Amino acid sequence: MNDSQLLRYSRHILLDEIGIEGQQKLLAARALVIGAGGLGSPAAMYLASAGVGHITLVDNDTVDLTNLQRQIAHTTERVGQPKAESARLTLQRINPETAVTALVERVDDARLAELVAQADVVLDCTDNFATRHAVNRACVAGNKPLVSGAVIRFDGQISVFDPRGGGQPCYSCLFPQDQKFEDVACSTMGVFAPLVGVVGAMQAAEALKLLMGVGASLAGRLMMLDGLNMEWTSIGVSRNDACPVCAAQKIKGESTC
Repeated sequence: MNDSQLLRYSRHILLDEIGIEGQQKLLAARALVIGAGGLGSPAAMYLASAGVGHITLVDNDTVDLTNLQRQIAHTTERVGQPKAESARLTLQRINPETAVTALVERVDDARLAELVAQADVVLDCTDNFATRHAVNRACVAGNKPLVSGAVIRFDGQISVFDPRGGGQPCYSCLFPQDQKFEDVACSTMGVFAPLVGVVGAMQAAEALKLLMGVGASLAGRLMMLDGLNMEWTSIGVSRNDACPVCAAQKIKGESTC
């Protein structure tokens, strides 16, 4: 690291758990953030400020006036612009040393597999079960850690699904993809603005820990936040041995040994 980087990241470097070695890992890391809205905004902003070397943002939506109440990567002047491009501008202003790729597209399974393969960690900041399951399948197949967050009304949740650990659950173990879950949208249910900041920042924290290999992640745990009463609840999540995603992947991997 040069003198400017040593100064910029000095408060990280002062932490014994991080130090220069941990910061160098961040500088060399690649993060994939899917969704540049309420969760993706704070998550990506903290990844950039922390010095993650390359961030890929994926979002096919445009900035709307109703987004600005909570999607802090965007501004009034950018209404109508692609969210991925708007967020890229914000991240570059925060940290011009971070390389940011903005993809204005709706990714299919093949594209997800390609993007996940290039990443060291994946952050799911989307708002629908179909996309979450698609991202989960790609992460399990690509053996990449997934940091998943969700917020609606006054309720938030976050967990980590890390297929590298062996025996850890995936997103489909917790929310089986063959079950019907009703997608609830902020446009109809509403969302308390600061909660997406809380959960998005926690997603960034979990991603940074995974990249540096420090601390214990939320793998195997689901953290739920009741924002109205400001109460956290943590529950254990076990792997489903009959899961069609991670159990099938394990069998496939064993058969090729």
